[in-house]
Amino acid sequence: MNAGLMAEIWVFALAVFVGFEVISKVPVVLHTPLMSGTNAIHGIVMLGGVLVLANAHGPALTFLGFFAVVLGAMNLFGGFVVTDRMLEMFKARKKPGGKG
Repeated sequence: MNAGLMAEIWVFALAVFVGFEVISKVPVVLHTPLMSGTNAIHGIVMLGGVLVLANAHGPALTFLGFFAVVLGAMNLFGGFVVTDRMLEMFKARKKPGGKG
């Protein structure tokens, strides 16, 4: 294992711990904006998967690119559905039998 790969593994491991600590401290009120922000990140994951697919040479890269696009799409669209449901909770409800 070369030094560059080992450095990348360390950065990934540290990012996991820092990300967990940051997310666990988020107040409930900010979950909807945080969800919207992560949707944008999943869009970048999908773009990366498409780029891998465009330059894929061999079945392994084709599978990994396809898998990245599928998982990114599931997270992206699922996140938008959840965000939409959360925002529906804040809309004013119509009163039965009356106007407004």
